[in-house]
Amino acid sequence: MTDMFTKQIIASSLYYASEEMGIALRNSAYSPNIKERMDHSAALFDENGSLLAQAEHIPVHLGSLPWGLKNTLKYLSDHHIDLKEGDSVVVNNPYISGTHLNDVTVIRPIFYRDEIVAYSANKAHHSDIGGKLPGSINFDGRTIFEEGIILDPVFLMRNDRFNEDLISIFSSNSRNPYERIGDIKAQVAANYTGERRVLEIIERNGLDAFREARSYYLEYADQLARSRMSEIPHGTYTAEDYLEKPDGTDIRLRVTIRVSGDRIGVDYTGTDEQVDVPLNAVLGVTISGVYYVFRTLMGSDMPVNDGTFRFLDIHVPDRTVLNPVFPAPVSGGNVETSQRNADLIYLALSKAIPDRVPAASGGSMNNIMMGGFHNGRSWAFYETIGVGLGGKLGKDGTDGIHANMTNTMNTPIEEIERTMPLIMKRYEFRQNSAGLGKFRGGSGIVRSFMVSDGEIIVTVLSERERHRPWGLQGGLPGAPTEVRVFTRGRWRKGSTKATYYLKQGDIIEIRTAGGGGYGRPHDRDREKIEADIASGLITRGYIERTIRSVDHHNISPPE
Repeated sequence: MTDMFTKQIIASSLYYASEEMGIALRNSAYSPNIKERMDHSAALFDENGSLLAQAEHIPVHLGSLPWGLKNTLKYLSDHHIDLKEGDSVVVNNPYISGTHLNDVTVIRPIFYRDEIVAYSANKAHHSDIGGKLPGSINFDGRTIFEEGIILDPVFLMRNDRFNEDLISIFSSNSRNPYERIGDIKAQVAANYTGERRVLEIIERNGLDAFREARSYYLEYADQLARSRMSEIPHGTYTAEDYLEKPDGTDIRLRVTIRVSGDRIGVDYTGTDEQVDVPLNAVLGVTISGVYYVFRTLMGSDMPVNDGTFRFLDIHVPDRTVLNPVFPAPVSGGNVETSQRNADLIYLALSKAIPDRVPAASGGSMNNIMMGGFHNGRSWAFYETIGVGLGGKLGKDGTDGIHANMTNTMNTPIEEIERTMPLIMKRYEFRQNSAGLGKFRGGSGIVRSFMVSDGEIIVTVLSERERHRPWGLQGGLPGAPTEVRVFTRGRWRKGSTKATYYLKQGDIIEIRTAGGGGYGRPHDRDREKIEADIASGLITRGYIERTIRSVDHHNISPPE
């Protein structure tokens, strides 16, 4: 029998091992998207594919990794593919691994005395994996085949030797082949790190103690999660929210949350059918959103493993935008639909626990994909841009930060201007973008790129252009997302879902959405209002105009 102290040490060691995996990946990577923005995630699993520990990385990655690992193991079993010591498998097919094609998953079985005792796995967003446009994410593709190279589970390594033919195929399909080689090898390095730490734990404590601690901690997370979620009043809570199609129409998302006993049901019946644009989200992405929202309600001390979410019953009808079938396009579902799903669940839960749920965040990852030819070589660049968080009871929303399903850094301006034909013209908080309230929403961001040489292709995929981030309890919505383009000597309004062909001296600027406010603006503390004005985030005129407008109109969130 293993004592409680040892069990805790083993559980904590697994968590820190997953964190160290992420550090190894970041430090080894070549692309700015991974080494600077840290657009990657890492986790450890037991021999059955159950999550043991994960690092605090990207929510949309982490929620889909368990789903994707079990799908991958099933695929290997169905195709009679046996894993041996020294093997590594790579997969990016979203219908198997979750998320989208840019997110490449690498899995390594961990052997101890000739048997698999665990798996180390990670997922990293590769800036370009082919497809019709630089960055591999488009706004109008009709099938997944337009989004880049598709890899079903295949050996990346055998007997600790790289499959050079596969690496050649994978890298040559990218506009940045050098980066692809470096990034995928960095993923292998991360899994080696996880393997080394797991084996150290087993050698130090014994395999029986490792398994006993694992079982105990899964059960502990299950019981703690049920206890925390029992605070939600029993009942049925529904909500609807909308995605914006490029043609100007809307896609409806609908959820019904049923709280009964020690179980919570999340049912998406009523959500629109899958669409012929890349806003479909595979099931792994949808599950990630559910996990994320409930995880935020459990407290920072809540461990995350396979036991954490056993209380959930999730139903997502087939052939809907939240559970499409192959080959529906899905590149934007991972980055945009995932955000709306989180907003949707929060909105439903605001009817049950309004004092614990924030108003809507900026609601978009604000994806910018660029590329072209520079100094005789092709290049591609990808980043997401922060928003304002929604206000909540007792606290204003955070200004200019990545929200909800993403958790990345920005790309340093020095890195952009050093390696690409771009000059950053503006990078600042967006004035008058915060939703007013007793607790205001966070401010969005203004980020502006100028072409310094040659011609480039820029694709924008963003949201909340028509449907502003909603406020709660009388709080007002945040400002909508805006895109502006400077060409031929003048500025013009752009679209949040479009591709632009720009030349030297042209500028593209995105103004991201602010967070919704919480509580009536009339009730805001006067000192806080003066501090907002003094900081330049909000002007006095904006406050006065908005308050007058509110007094004449009823502004409320979606049902």
